[in-house]
Amino acid sequence: MTELNLTPSRTGSRILGFGSYQPERRVTNDELAQEMDTNDEWIRSRVGVIERRLSEPGQTLVDLAVEAGKNAVTDSGLTPSEIDTVIVATCTMETNIPNAAAQTAHRIGIQAAAAFDLNAACAGFSYGLGTASDFVRVGSAKNVLVIGVDKFTNWVDYTDRSTAIIFGDGAGAAVVGPSDTPQIGPAAWGSAGDLAEMIYVKDRNSFIFQEGQSVFRWATTKIAPIALEAVKRAGVDIADIDVLVPHQANLRIIEAIGKGLRKHGARTDLKVATDIQYSGNTSAASIPMAIDHMRAAGEIKSGELALLVGFGAGLSYGAQVVVCP
Repeated sequence: MTELNLTPSRTGSRILGFGSYQPERRVTNDELAQEMDTNDEWIRSRVGVIERRLSEPGQTLVDLAVEAGKNAVTDSGLTPSEIDTVIVATCTMETNIPNAAAQTAHRIGIQAAAAFDLNAACAGFSYGLGTASDFVRVGSAKNVLVIGVDKFTNWVDYTDRSTAIIFGDGAGAAVVGPSDTPQIGPAAWGSAGDLAEMIYVKDRNSFIFQEGQSVFRWATTKIAPIALEAVKRAGVDIADIDVLVPHQANLRIIEAIGKGLRKHGARTDLKVATDIQYSGNTSAASIPMAIDHMRAAGEIKSGELALLVGFGAGLSYGAQVVVCP
């Protein structure tokens, strides 16, 4: 039998840098209250959002991805010429052709990169990170730029308080490269397609729909066990985790996940990302953007263990343990 050449596999992969970008426009709860039956106290008590960022007219999803990607490449210490693969996780492109990744790579100055979009909705960054890690480990890529980006401005009905109060626009990114020791753990991921009708867009002439209470019940009972499985696969103990960065879906969900993990041995001083308060739910962007904001604030130190947990429409979910750069 003929044998094919394989690129020698690497021992591990690691995150080399993070970056993020948000539009300048801030929309407060009081502003939304002018358009619908709601108020600041009601929104804070139910989802924990104080304000969210929305794109300016003419600002595209690719515009957001480019800025976050540039920032991540700079933070990694690499140059665009050293990136050979670009993955964009998103569920809110206006059209599917051309994809966001190729356009983003070109505008950053990354030449002839393998480039593709990935749609796992709010779990998109976790899926992109897992894919990038595996690409690097088996030799399919050397340095991968993973961008989570979503622009909900065109997909949300701003008279519908069940969705308008939650979602925001933004982008977060990470660069993944080779490592002599594994610093990105195996992904614990999966899906529940039987629950797809909890979150969906019916057609291009429709807005996003979410069955909020059903999503809340599912996330508050199912996500902690998925996170624990990622910890197990990484070969560490839950007490070793320094930082929990769940998808920023809802502050009450975030708090419930943290509480569930502490029941299983997570430390009382576990740091938990709550970026949703000033960013809203930014879907695939929420995990890397939250990490980037926490690093900028000095809340995450290099070498700390972070547990990343994404979940959302599909339903899709994914989690992994990473060493912070």
